[in-house]
Amino acid sequence: MTTDILRTDTTQHSTRSWTLPLLWAIAAASVISHIATVVWHLPQGVGGAMLASCLTLFGLLHGALTYRWRGILFFLIVCLGVSDAFENLSIMTGFPFGWYHYSDAMGPKLFLVPLLIGPAYFGVGYLSWTLARAIFGDEDARLTGLLSFATPAIASFIMVSWDLTIDPMMSTINGSWVWHNGGSYFGVPVSNFLGWYLTVYVFFQCFALYARRRSASSTKVHGYWATPLLAYTSIIIAPVLSLLLGTESAAVLTDPAGHLWQAQDIRSVAALVCLFTALPFWLLAVFKVRDIPSSQP
Repeated sequence: MTTDILRTDTTQHSTRSWTLPLLWAIAAASVISHIATVVWHLPQGVGGAMLASCLTLFGLLHGALTYRWRGILFFLIVCLGVSDAFENLSIMTGFPFGWYHYSDAMGPKLFLVPLLIGPAYFGVGYLSWTLARAIFGDEDARLTGLLSFATPAIASFIMVSWDLTIDPMMSTINGSWVWHNGGSYFGVPVSNFLGWYLTVYVFFQCFALYARRRSASSTKVHGYWATPLLAYTSIIIAPVLSLLLGTESAAVLTDPAGHLWQAQDIRSVAALVCLFTALPFWLLAVFKVRDIPSSQP
């Protein structure tokens, strides 16, 4: 028995010894990829693939450190299944996001949805989930009691704050997807954000109910909280850089409903929304994790 325990501890220590440096590298790569996309004006398919790949790999490795591989793969499957189902449902019926379709700018599709969308849901979804846990000071990741419902609720708000910063730029400016009837939020309907909250809440809540029934690994290792906080800065800096470096700042855009929008106004509002929603969530997590005890791996 003692030998088995020692062998398990040694294995976990060995795993962390290479996982944590790799997490730092991937978190940094996600930030660099987002900066490169904005600075060099890379095509949406290329930039999206770079960021989605980094965040997906980060989510899998960091999630395995927390929930073991079985747990994070459950998160991945539920996230991809729920998001793809709701996306295809809305494209065909208008519920829950509204009436829209994807253009070819984001590459090949699975049914009616680009392949990049699922990994983006997972990558940013895992970061949002981890930030919510950090805000609540959740050390053991088992989500006991009220946390099993509060964590999905807050994580969903964090996810929607991201969509508030990207949707008008991705649709009205870049044309990655098209809202058939336009919308009051720079060409995006309010129903989109309500639908986003519903979609991400469903898969977050499903995972929360799963996680509370399973044991989780210790989070008291050096860099455990810092790496996702670094990765999330890629979400924060993108709208600000886009405002500063956008090439269509003087352009006037027309949505399918015939409303005219200034590209500069869209970029300005996206940056402001990010600074007063996504950034405060990040700061709350930063301040909170300073009080969470940690130990070296």
